[in-house]
Amino acid sequence: MSRGNSVGKSIVLLLLIMILALGGLLWFDYLGIVHVKTFFTPLYRILGKQPQTSSTVSSAAFINNNIDQDRIDKQREALELYKEELDKRDADLSTAEKQNEQIAGELAEREKSQQEREKTFNNEVKKYDDKEVNIEQIAANLNGMQPKAAVNILLAMDDQMVIDVLRKVEELAAQNGTSSMGSYWLSLMPADRAAEIQRKMVSKPESLD
Repeated sequence: MSRGNSVGKSIVLLLLIMILALGGLLWFDYLGIVHVKTFFTPLYRILGKQPQTSSTVSSAAFINNNIDQDRIDKQREALELYKEELDKRDADLSTAEKQNEQIAGELAEREKSQQEREKTFNNEVKKYDDKEVNIEQIAANLNGMQPKAAVNILLAMDDQMVIDVLRKVEELAAQNGTSSMGSYWLSLMPADRAAEIQRKMVSKPESLD
């Protein structure tokens, strides 16, 4: 009795092993890991399954290759767009740099021109200040001379210098509360020269020349 049971169990185990082995082969063949298509084709048809063949594997590989190629193409396109954007930015930066250089050049020219104007103005002011000092010194010296000697010196000057000295003499006299010698000096000059100087003093009351 026990021997019969052992034989029955062995048969059942063998059947179970065979079923598992066939099932594993069917599954591996379906996945394409092993190739027993010819032997199991009737079973596939009974089960309503389509075994994975080399053509299906090739189709899947082709699809995967297309997907990879599309991904590569998109990445290449993105890189091209990025390169174009970088080129555009580089061109914009170059344009902006040229504009900045032009503006800097214009500002430098303006600054140079302004400095030249300031220099010219300062020179004119210094020239005027020096002339004022000289005229004041001449007026003081003439006031200390004999009238005829002072007139001789005045006659050697140009009209504008004579006018400036006479005005300075009048200014110093007003400051010191004394009478000016200017009128007396004019009376000692030749009449035509004295008349010309007086005419210019009236028509041109101030001058920096």
